[in-house]
Amino acid sequence: MISKKFYVLIKNVHGNTLDHLGVAILSGQYAVGATLPPEPMLCTELGVSRTVVRETVKSLVAKGLISTGPKVGTRVLPEDRWNWFDPDVIIWQSKVGLTPEFLRDLQEMRRIVEPAAIRLAAERASKTDLAEAEAAYEGMRRSIEEGGDYVASDLRFHQVLLLASRNRMMVQMSKALSALLRTSFEISTKRKDGPRSSLPLHRAVLDAVIARNPARAEKAILVLIDGAHDDIEEILNSRKRLPRLDQPAPLIKVA
Repeated sequence: MISKKFYVLIKNVHGNTLDHLGVAILSGQYAVGATLPPEPMLCTELGVSRTVVRETVKSLVAKGLISTGPKVGTRVLPEDRWNWFDPDVIIWQSKVGLTPEFLRDLQEMRRIVEPAAIRLAAERASKTDLAEAEAAYEGMRRSIEEGGDYVASDLRFHQVLLLASRNRMMVQMSKALSALLRTSFEISTKRKDGPRSSLPLHRAVLDAVIARNPARAEKAILVLIDGAHDDIEEILNSRKRLPRLDQPAPLIKVA
């Protein structure tokens, strides 16, 4: 019988190997159409067993990053074949750096998905959902007044309302949107009075959801989304460095 500790160790080795190869592919270390090194070479390079390599390859195939076949080897597929709704793929892209194309794709998806989700949340949110959204809003307000992690509270606010839609497809999309939301919120904290000016906009969204008014909730979230879109486009057009999501978000400091 395999011990729990040994099982966790195997799982960690597989996860680390998967992360290593996933980042290598998204960073271009293995270009589209390129063949990954043969199994024995990967085992030596990564210091893992053949079993781990084989399981990792299966995972990468499932995520649409590579294909395998006799005589052709293991090849990297084009980006449009990758599963961009897979949280691992999003994390790997975040680690290697968010591109303008990636952010613009996510912005378009956000404008389609989040307003629809907020409409559903206004109809379906439970008392627990509303309490968690209030707590997240309070965390945002407190960060502005006293200093702290505004970005984490802002992200939680949106995630709670997306989950409150009770739509499993939208919940899955919310995992992909998290990279955009985190980037957007981090950019807003760098604008003078950015968080303070967005706080009443968040209040308008939450009040509409509490009032069970889907149309008003949708209108309020669109105001937030369009403002975030303008902030991101300003950064992209200025060619300033985008936030790195593998590092903690900056805290708000009160003078």
